[in-house]
Amino acid sequence: MLTIAIIIGSTRPNRVGPSVARWVCEIAGKREDAAFELIDIADYELPLLDEPRPPAAGDYTQPHTIRWAEKIGAFDGYVFVTPEYNQSTSGALKNAIDFLYKEWNNKAAAFVGYGAANGVRAIQSLRPVMAQMQMADVRAQVGFSIFTDFEEGAFKPDPRHEKEVNDMLDQVIAWAETLKTLRERGR
Repeated sequence: MLTIAIIIGSTRPNRVGPSVARWVCEIAGKREDAAFELIDIADYELPLLDEPRPPAAGDYTQPHTIRWAEKIGAFDGYVFVTPEYNQSTSGALKNAIDFLYKEWNNKAAAFVGYGAANGVRAIQSLRPVMAQMQMADVRAQVGFSIFTDFEEGAFKPDPRHEKEVNDMLDQVIAWAETLKTLRERGR
């Protein structure tokens, strides 16, 4: 069975990312076409890049990098749940992605954003990063507005978003299945 990580892309205190990611994970948990796991980058305490060699070399020396690589490498695809900070993704998420290379290759990526502009600019900032990591990012995405999908800081998504989440998951699962064949052929 395919495995898809739902990655919480914020480490900020009082963040709303975990509530958004848990809601996406609850919807995903109703499906039978893949297994889903919630991953919080905060649990990995990744400093700013501290490996002596570039990630493409795959020579990880730091225990936190090795632990992160083992976790991320086990998945067929990813759903990145990203806040929008200053018209981009969070520095913490970008750093977590940049720590690795081969673990991301030939895998599928999807996005859930949240912010004043539905997280769209954060998602757009991640798409070229996915290309560099040799990942296939899917077109369907989900965006939540801090003005309409949150009430006094609590996540209260409009019910219409459930269909959007399932459409996005349909695409990431299809691409993950296709790319798994490529990885199995050793490319």
